[in-house]
Amino acid sequence: MTLHSIYLILQQVLIITAFVLGMMMIIEFINVKTGGLWSKRLQTSPWIQIIIGAVMGVIPGCLGTYTIVSLYIHRVVNFPALMATLVATAGDESFFMFSLFPGKALLITAILFVLAIVVGGILQSTMKNKFVGLTEKSFPLHEGHDVCHHHGHHHEDEKCEVCNHHHSVKENFKNLTFVRALLMTMCVTILALILSGVIDGQHQLNMLMGGQSEESVVESFGVEHHELHESHEGCHHELHELHEESHHESHELHESHECLGHHHDHGGEADWIRYTLIAMFLIIMVIVVVADEHFLEEHLWVHVIKVHLPKIVLWTLGVIAGLTLINHFVDIHGIVTKNPYVVLAAALLIGVIPQSGPHLIFVLLFMQGSIPMSILLASSIVQDGHGALPLLAESRKAFFLSKGISILLGLAVGIAGLMMGF
Repeated sequence: MTLHSIYLILQQVLIITAFVLGMMMIIEFINVKTGGLWSKRLQTSPWIQIIIGAVMGVIPGCLGTYTIVSLYIHRVVNFPALMATLVATAGDESFFMFSLFPGKALLITAILFVLAIVVGGILQSTMKNKFVGLTEKSFPLHEGHDVCHHHGHHHEDEKCEVCNHHHSVKENFKNLTFVRALLMTMCVTILALILSGVIDGQHQLNMLMGGQSEESVVESFGVEHHELHESHEGCHHELHELHEESHHESHELHESHECLGHHHDHGGEADWIRYTLIAMFLIIMVIVVVADEHFLEEHLWVHVIKVHLPKIVLWTLGVIAGLTLINHFVDIHGIVTKNPYVVLAAALLIGVIPQSGPHLIFVLLFMQGSIPMSILLASSIVQDGHGALPLLAESRKAFFLSKGISILLGLAVGIAGLMMGF
């Protein structure tokens, strides 16, 4: 593994961890300051949860999914709403689909949204345990318990008055504690990393498929697709002729993109990630400055950072590093063959991978007309990009149950679509 690969891994870990941690801290603050009123109202409206989950899921990229996963960990939304989000999301591949074939991408997104609502509704009506894989020690925000209790210490039917005790900003700085200083340093450091470009979101969108750019992925796809086509016809060419043909095919592919007026640098999406993180940690900085000591120590430091941050970092780092190593030894593209049912099976299996990138092959295959929409739809149903990584860190049970449901749904949709010629 090269130093550049390590840098890419660490950057993705920083992006994911920063967003999830920021969401957790802001959600915790809102719950405490509102006495959990908004979360309790949301908890009593499961259908609203499902609709919100589906809407957040269809937002291109992983930010919407990160948000719902954070809410699920907080027990604000339940598993059916989480499942609706995971069915609806297509991860970072949404950016590519809307860039390469916007009309069909809109149709796929609409189908995913409808399926997400249906799946969420069925689970809401049939599931008994609505918080799979979560314990009372997670973020216990269920009805009847105050939002300030932690790890089994409940304040039944009473307000946590110390949470709402106000101190002036001047007094907070005058009596600056270690926790407040540490949290302020954390915010300043993350903001500095974002503004300096160390965390910029660009590699989250462009450096996919084991660190390759979209252009290199398209070029390599052109080569492999050509090889598959030639081997299927039984023709054998010399190595230099194959290279010339694949290069010509790749060149035509790029020209067709230019004719459509699509440019795939994704700078706008990267800016969106960067601006979102900046706004988020500016808000957290304000919270750290104005909040009382009890909230900082018991809620942000003990409950959010000490309990959840290590798991999120270690699992995210482990999964991304492991997949990067696998990409060096396993040819993801080579898994795909001309048999549509084999391709469907590959799409479902590859969809289990909690990473953006491997799924891009199906977007490109669909763009060239090599696979029907049903297979791309099945791939989009199962895969969640990086969005489910924090869920894997918090609850393996919820992660694998969600993947199992997605695979069954993707299999049903894929087979039905192939049989109908869709």
